[in-house]
Amino acid sequence: MKHALKSIVVACSLGFLSSAHANDIPPVKIGILTDMSGTYASMGGQGSVAAAKLAIEDCLANECKGMKIDLISADNQNKADIGAAKAREWIDREGVTALADLTNSAVALAVQNITKEKNRIALFSGPATTVLTNKECSPVGFHWMFDTYSQSVGGVKATMESGGKSWYFLTVDYAFGHSLEKDTSAMIKKLGGEVKGQVRHPLNTTDFASFLLQAQSSGANVVALANGSQDTVNAVKQAKEFGISDGNQRLVALLLFLSDIRALGNETAQGLTYVDGFYWDFDDKTRHFADRFAKAFNNTKPTMTHAGVYSSVYHYLKAVANSKSIEGDKVAQAMRDIPIEDDVMRNASIQPNGRVIHDMYLYQVKKPEDKKSEWDFSTLLATIPAAEAFQPLSESTCSLTK
Repeated sequence: MKHALKSIVVACSLGFLSSAHANDIPPVKIGILTDMSGTYASMGGQGSVAAAKLAIEDCLANECKGMKIDLISADNQNKADIGAAKAREWIDREGVTALADLTNSAVALAVQNITKEKNRIALFSGPATTVLTNKECSPVGFHWMFDTYSQSVGGVKATMESGGKSWYFLTVDYAFGHSLEKDTSAMIKKLGGEVKGQVRHPLNTTDFASFLLQAQSSGANVVALANGSQDTVNAVKQAKEFGISDGNQRLVALLLFLSDIRALGNETAQGLTYVDGFYWDFDDKTRHFADRFAKAFNNTKPTMTHAGVYSSVYHYLKAVANSKSIEGDKVAQAMRDIPIEDDVMRNASIQPNGRVIHDMYLYQVKKPEDKKSEWDFSTLLATIPAAEAFQPLSESTCSLTK
């Protein structure tokens, strides 16, 4: 392989068995497969490894006492072939029992097929495509934090209610962007709006000038960014230079992470509305988790991907302890049987297609003068109930729902 993949092996529990049932549970090994160095590294990356460590720590102190749990990680380089090869190697040669994060939708779809074939668990917190819980759904695959449907619901409704009736898309040209554009377009049309057109850009684009010019000339009153992380940061900065949002057009970021807002700063990002599955300052429990994460990872607050990795890994480990098995089908059943309870998720449950539904939130980035602390970036506008935030089962094309 041209680019070497780096794995970090962390022994998380090597002590004596402290409870009788732990003798019956085989060793567990979790692989964090994420973007460590590219566009999505800030919202996933090493932060996802830190979040998984916290989940392991918490389970070993409670439900997983005495279990042996190992953690490894690697960079998928946002390439489906590299991600798939690493997933297969981990399962076949290193005994990995579950893969988590799986940032990048193309990588996630490739890994979904492998974990289904190998009867191992896949925990998706970084990818966004709804295909994972539709056509390509799996009995051992769980989509945890957000997807392209959840990102379209609250944002589109709020924008259209305030006059944003016609839309033009700047879309990253791969599975995630296509899915986000498709789901958002469907919501726009459902609510009586119009899609004026779209232009697609490569992943890791640094110059958005030609794309923004097309958006400006479209006549649409909303320019929607169907991309993520560094692509979104670059597009927002350049859109401000082009004067979008200063006149008759407004800019909407369909997927915005806390790390993106920090990179932009409140001066540039102020006024942007976005849908989030986790915000560090939501309540006492989220603040508690965020404080622990900050101590473990460079004094930074977690993104919703990091929060999703923590929640999904913790729930997986509790299911292993409950089922006393590492076989995917048995663990998956236990995951569906036991409640999702942690500092991250609110009103969460698992649908038959593997979609984890939970409350989502509509936020707006504050003006610089309204900030009260370093990480005080956003104001909560509305809570989107779990039953409304995600695609209805009646619309799912997953065979597991039939």
